[in-house]
Amino acid sequence: MKKILICDDSPTEIINMAKILEQAGCQVIKAGNGKEAIKKAKKYRPDLIFLDIVMPEMDGFAACRELTNSPETKNLPVVFVSSKGQKADRLWAQMQGAKDLIQKPYQDTDLINHVKAV
Repeated sequence: MKKILICDDSPTEIINMAKILEQAGCQVIKAGNGKEAIKKAKKYRPDLIFLDIVMPEMDGFAACRELTNSPETKNLPVVFVSSKGQKADRLWAQMQGAKDLIQKPYQDTDLINHVKAV
C-alpha cells in the first residue's frame, strides 16, 4: 500500500483527492498548508506528495523548496496539483524540485498514474 501525502488549503479538494487515492488502495495523509505538509512528510515519509501551490502560511513552492533541500525529505517525490498551469508555472515548479504539475481540474487517472510511477 502506497502512502500518499496530499496538501491543499481546500477541504473539498482534500476530500476529493483522498477519495480517489483511497479507492486506488492508497493510505492517505492530509495537510492543510505547506508547514503542516513538511512536518507530516518528515514524520510519515510518504511515497509521494501531492502539493497545492496557492495556500496560506507557506505556499507550495516554498514547501517544495524546503522538502527538496532537507536531507530527511529530499528523496520524496513532489507533484504539484494546482489551478496554476501556465508554462512559467510548470518551469518554476521544476526549479523548486517538483517532478510534475497536474492542473486542476484533474482526472482521477492524472493522480493514479503518478502513484503508479513511484
